[in-house]
Amino acid sequence: MGIFAVLALPLLLFGISGIIYIYQSVRWLLSKSAVQNKVVVITDAISGLGKECSRVFHTGGARLVLCGRTWEKLEALYDALINVADPSTYAPKLILLDITDINCIRDVAKEILNCYGCVDILINNASMKVKGAVQSISLELDKKIMDANYFGPITLTKAILPNMISRRTGQIVLINSIQGKIGIPFRAAYAASKHAAVGFFDCLRAEMEEFDISVSTVNPTFICSYHRQPAPGNWEASIWKFFFRKVAYGVHPVEVAEEVLRTVSSKKQEVLMANPIPRAAVYIRTFFPELFFAIVASGISEKLKTEEEN
Repeated sequence: MGIFAVLALPLLLFGISGIIYIYQSVRWLLSKSAVQNKVVVITDAISGLGKECSRVFHTGGARLVLCGRTWEKLEALYDALINVADPSTYAPKLILLDITDINCIRDVAKEILNCYGCVDILINNASMKVKGAVQSISLELDKKIMDANYFGPITLTKAILPNMISRRTGQIVLINSIQGKIGIPFRAAYAASKHAAVGFFDCLRAEMEEFDISVSTVNPTFICSYHRQPAPGNWEASIWKFFFRKVAYGVHPVEVAEEVLRTVSSKKQEVLMANPIPRAAVYIRTFFPELFFAIVASGISEKLKTEEEN
C-alpha cells in the first residue's frame, strides 16, 4: 500500500502529460490540415510574429504570399522556409508592401491576387507602436500610427474582399492587441488605432456572414521575446506549455502564431491571449469602469511620484 501511494502521484502526472500530448498533437494536425493548399497572405511577414506565422502555415502546406517592406529580409525568410520545408510544400511568393503607404496598397493587392488568382486567408499582421505622453506625440506621428494599424489593414482588406465575395468564401484575420479592448496610459495613439481596428472588423464580421466569409481578431498582450519554445507536436513542447507558458506576462511569437493557425482552423471570431491579470482588467473595464479608471489613475500617480523621488 505504501509503495502504491508513492508511485500513484508520478503515474498520475505521467498519465495527464500523455493525455495532454495526444490532445495537442491531434489538435495541431487538424489545424495544419485545414490550411493545406490554401492561399494565405501574411502582411509584415519579416517581423518576429510574421516569421513564425509564415513557418507555421508553410509547414501546414499553405500557398503563402509573404508581404514585407524590405526585399532582402523577404528573401532571407524565403531561404529559411525553403531550407527546412518538405519538398512537397509550395514555394512562397514574395511581395513588397509598406502598409503605411496607403496610396500604393490597391496596386499591391492586384499583385497579390495575380500570384494565384485568389486569396483564401488574409492575415493582417502589420503594426506600429509608439509610447509617450499625449502632449509629447506629434499629430504627424498619430496619423502614421493610424495608417499602419488602421487605414493600412482596412485598405488591403477592402481591396481583397471583392475576390472573396465573388467566390463566397474566405477568411480574414486581424492580429490586434489587448489595447484594442482597454486603453493603457502613455500609449494613446496605439490604443486608439487598435480600438478603431476592432470596431471596423467587428462590423465587417456581421456584414460578411451572408457571403460565408469569416472574420477573426486575435488579441494578445504584448509579444515578448523570451527563449524559443520547443517545436510544437512533441513531448517536450507539451510539458513546457503545460507548466511554463503563462509564467511571463507577455506571449511569445510562437504561441501567437500557433493560436492564429488554430483560429483559422476553428474559425473563432475573437481570441484574447492574456494572463489572468490583464484578462481581469478587460472585464473590470467592461463591468466596473469607474474602478478601472481609478486603478489606472493611481498607477500613473505612483509612477510620477517615484520619478520625482528618483
